[in-house]
Amino acid sequence: MKVPTAAALILALAASGLAEAQRGPRPPVLRLGTCARTTIAEVTQRLQDGETGRVIPESGSAIRFANGLSQVSYDQVAPLNQSRRGDPVFVCLIALPQDCPPGDERGKVYTATNLRTQESWTLPDSAHGCGGA
Repeated sequence: MKVPTAAALILALAASGLAEAQRGPRPPVLRLGTCARTTIAEVTQRLQDGETGRVIPESGSAIRFANGLSQVSYDQVAPLNQSRRGDPVFVCLIALPQDCPPGDERGKVYTATNLRTQESWTLPDSAHGCGGA
């Protein structure tokens, strides 16, 4: 059995850290009723064109926060759409999905408040709840 050298272990750890950094931050683990302060990383539409990568206008609202949390809606959500990248937000977990298949974490519901605009919205983290499409 070959024992890895310290240099090999350091390179492996660095490579795994790089891969994780490219995926973006891991969403924080929030318990029901807890909140996190973060900033907006991206405000966009729910759907993208598969060929061009361009967003599809009026396909619903979507938002991604710097801490890795996200929300999505089939509808256009005016307070969300009026938000901008870098805006400070306060995000609270208000509902958890029930009776989900193992490993399916979709369906958490968050209320977010944009601290710049003082507007709030409540949306899930996925277009489909756990066990859905």
